[in-house]
Amino acid sequence: MTMNGLNPANYSLLMRPDRQVGIIGYGAYIPRYRLPGAEIARIWTNGLGGSPVKEKAVAGLDEDVTTMSIEAARNALARAGIDPRLIRAVWVGSESHPYAVKPTSTIVAESIGASPNIQAADWEFACKAGTEAVQASIGLVGSGMAAYTLSIGMDTAQGRPGDALEYTAASGGAAYIIGPADEACAIYQGSYSFVTDTPDFWRRADETYPSHGDRFTGEPAYFNHTLSAAQTLMDTMGTRASDYTFAVFHQPNVKFPSRAAEILGFTPDQIKTGLLANEIGNVYSGSCMLGLTAILDVAKPGDRILMVSYGSGAGSDAFDILVTERITQVQGRAPKTRDYINRRTVIDYATYCRYRGKLKD
Repeated sequence: MTMNGLNPANYSLLMRPDRQVGIIGYGAYIPRYRLPGAEIARIWTNGLGGSPVKEKAVAGLDEDVTTMSIEAARNALARAGIDPRLIRAVWVGSESHPYAVKPTSTIVAESIGASPNIQAADWEFACKAGTEAVQASIGLVGSGMAAYTLSIGMDTAQGRPGDALEYTAASGGAAYIIGPADEACAIYQGSYSFVTDTPDFWRRADETYPSHGDRFTGEPAYFNHTLSAAQTLMDTMGTRASDYTFAVFHQPNVKFPSRAAEILGFTPDQIKTGLLANEIGNVYSGSCMLGLTAILDVAKPGDRILMVSYGSGAGSDAFDILVTERITQVQGRAPKTRDYINRRTVIDYATYCRYRGKLKD
């Protein structure tokens, strides 16, 4: 069956805009507070069983998705070097927006001087809400409807006290200004998305903490979607793992992205720069987007990057990215991701509970 001359049997799976677009500016933000995994284990398992990460980043009392998004957006603007009034869309992807009814995006837009002549919205899709916003930005700029857009992936991730998620659910994320390729420090060469209804992780509106399917979150969820998205993109682009300088995957822990990379043929050296989970935990919607900022901080012209997100529910977005000559001009204009990682203050479990509102009436 065909429609408008398109046949699904041979219709290209690769998504490319009418004109090439890329990253004009990027920025990260990670809170300074760190909760060691050993401290969580001390409280709940008497120190037994270990932790999937060394420590995780924790938002302070005066930090939420909005404030952290503003900081990351300001860093992206500093690198882009554009007037914020030229931005025509501000999109914030998160699963921990501070308001159930009131957008984060409008607050961010006004705080950076981008409003009111914009399109603004908050995005959802578990941990790939941020890359969904990037996909939409590529389409909006690539169609010529906008010169620049701002896409953010940011979270103050929640985990039920004592649950496995509490070891990794962290805070932080990244912001990207998307614009025309001739101004970009990195160009999107192609992208692909793969989604199914796989209920591995969920939270209803009236619940404080998410639920998950334990080991079900692995093979049929994370690996099926991440590997399918990555392999299909590479097959369509005609590339293999060795064609990329770096690769970055969604990081619910250290083991999952490391195993996915190995299955796809990537070496530990290709993924180590963007693999931040052991030091800051899983920042959910900002996970692979934050890893990409760490890569861009050290990337050189001509480097090629594979980025693959994952969101429970479930789906993955995969991107083929080429670094341009402009990267050397923008890297030093804002704090690097490593600066935020190295700026750390260790807290205990009681302080963590106070900062994250774990004590309920």
